[in-house]
Amino acid sequence: MEFKIINTTTGEDSKYTNEVIAQFLFTHLEQYGDKISDILKCIQYVMDPNKGGNIVIGIDEGKIVGITILNNTGMQGFIPENILVYIAVDNSQRGKGYGKKLMQKAIEITDGAIALHVEPDNPAKGLYEKLGFTNKYLEMRLIK
Repeated sequence: MEFKIINTTTGEDSKYTNEVIAQFLFTHLEQYGDKISDILKCIQYVMDPNKGGNIVIGIDEGKIVGITILNNTGMQGFIPENILVYIAVDNSQRGKGYGKKLMQKAIEITDGAIALHVEPDNPAKGLYEKLGFTNKYLEMRLIK
């Protein structure tokens, strides 16, 4: 498995365009996903030099097998510096260790702490725990 990293330093990629990334995530996030327009906003956040983050694309035999997107929070010291917004593995390639390798690469290239949100019934929760993520807080939201 090889990796393609996209951020403000590397710039956009002509093969792995924002639309290709968004479509992959939309397709493979399934019930845990968002609209393509929201995924594109997340990608634009990464590419904004005043915000930033990383897109990590996992590639095997020339095909995308997984993608993760982390956005910088800009809140170093009191909130984790990064939030993992999206991670998806091609639904036909699950169970082959691609998710773990993708997460390991994302952790390796990211400076600072990483937060993520995961549904209690999401099978990926066990992977996150094995990689050292802990549940320190109960998240609550007020949606207006």
